[in-house]
Amino acid sequence: MKHTNYQILKKRLSSLGYLAVLITILFISSCKKELNQVNPNSPTVAGNVNNEAGIAAYAMGGVYWSGFNYGDGWLGNSYFSLPWGYHELMGDVAGGGSGSNNQTTTMGVPDAMYPDPVGAPATVVTNPSPEVSIIRSYNNTASTAAANNALFYEWTNMYSLIYAMNSTIAALPGVTGLSADKTATVKAWAYWWKGYAYAAIGTLYYAGLIENDNLGTNSNYVAQTAIIAESNKQLNNAMTALKGISNQGDYNSMIAQLIPQQCQVGLGQPLTSAQWVKTINTMLARNILLNKLSPFVNGNASAAITGASIPAISAADWTAIIAYCNAGVQAGDYVFTARSSSVNSFFTATGGTVASLSTLSNQVSTYKVSERLVQNFQSGDKRLANFTTSNGTFYGDATSNSTRYGLVDAVTASLSGFQTLSSRQAGGIEVYMGPTYEENALMLAEANIRSGNIPAGVALIDAVRKYQGASVPALSTSLTVTQALTALTQERLAALAYRGLSYYDLRRWGWSYGKTKGGGRYGCNMIYNKTLYTNAFINYNYMDYWDVPADEIVKNTPAAGSAVVVNPNY
Repeated sequence: MKHTNYQILKKRLSSLGYLAVLITILFISSCKKELNQVNPNSPTVAGNVNNEAGIAAYAMGGVYWSGFNYGDGWLGNSYFSLPWGYHELMGDVAGGGSGSNNQTTTMGVPDAMYPDPVGAPATVVTNPSPEVSIIRSYNNTASTAAANNALFYEWTNMYSLIYAMNSTIAALPGVTGLSADKTATVKAWAYWWKGYAYAAIGTLYYAGLIENDNLGTNSNYVAQTAIIAESNKQLNNAMTALKGISNQGDYNSMIAQLIPQQCQVGLGQPLTSAQWVKTINTMLARNILLNKLSPFVNGNASAAITGASIPAISAADWTAIIAYCNAGVQAGDYVFTARSSSVNSFFTATGGTVASLSTLSNQVSTYKVSERLVQNFQSGDKRLANFTTSNGTFYGDATSNSTRYGLVDAVTASLSGFQTLSSRQAGGIEVYMGPTYEENALMLAEANIRSGNIPAGVALIDAVRKYQGASVPALSTSLTVTQALTALTQERLAALAYRGLSYYDLRRWGWSYGKTKGGGRYGCNMIYNKTLYTNAFINYNYMDYWDVPADEIVKNTPAAGSAVVVNPNY
């Protein structure tokens, strides 16, 4: 595959977007007759995206194919397998396998691990190739071409998504016969996914580009705070469009055409406009929470991190999070999900997600289940049935991926009654693309605990455990702040595993930062020299916000006055 920067990507996606229309037609048989295809070998927007079926297919393809599948034939075959894979590696949900696939065996390896820090002298296992050096050594176009630049993939997917949604908005004036409320629904769709993409960029990279048209070029890089502000702007645009809809029948008809049929089951059924507004509120809360520090290191609720790229969260931030989450996703609400299918799927059941790539023998699986993930579940938690030790212990080539565990295929094992994590069967599992009830409730729980209302926070943790079928005893309402935050951190890492969020939690709690900055993770399970240790210390020392990919800055040189594109804190 030829690699491109965003500006060249514009030209390529002008063709890819049209191809996406054709591919998406396979999902919607009713579109087949309606699209006026003048030349099937050279489709154009004017010739194909000029009626309701055409714009619906175009808008759908722009999201699921251009956004979450474009260029993802590297490790797995979707955004949820490799870009999200780095999140889960750095969030210590997963470990890398053997070999060096796309740096997945290096990006999630801490700088140092101390199996028994109370011993004298303490044993330390050091990493000869720390993550920061991997990022800087391989952030160049040659490494991208060799599939070794981890920074490339998320940037490409999310700007593909932004471009596709810009093109969708640009195509709307040429669509005939579309009611005002159906037009508003398509606009809300485009604004929402642009807000989603800008959130992904601004939460991972130190700087980015704001691209809100599909013409011209832009080399004015802005700081990640500006990217998050743009995300919030787009999300509010979507909310305004949704709140202006008066004909719910028109809305229902259009939203049902925008979501692939295989996704319209379970919690992935078409959202009502009110449910979509709640999803936006939860996303706005997420944008605050994930981009502010709220350190909780070694049981210290007053811990501080030095040299971070983001400021500490404020009381006003917690108040805003509470307000958004009170109006956010509730239990049973439909949300945006992805689901595989046996034919014409934008990702496969066996290779499309981190979880499916972990659902094999741990001796051969691409990703390994982390010991630190499993230790977040309480003894007797029914969700522990998602994990198996039947394949023995994998002793990896890096200490961080040694594990006793693998994931169980929920469909073939007939797991039920609790939240399941994975399946390699077509349509067997929901991938939560965006906010969910559990995320909303746990953000609200943390905000309440941090704001002094511990009983309310603890009740929400219990509610999530009940919702996911954990069947564990309720927490005491008289917990201390340290005890409540310990339960909160454990439950977020357990309940939201494989949803692309865990790294951001470790970062904002201070765990991903180096020990010299006040960070690190304490009390961990770790296998070293074939011995299980249960009080290990991990010094991850990961780069908190990634540099802008070289594929962008080399081919799209930052203009004068641009924001810094290389994280100066590392």
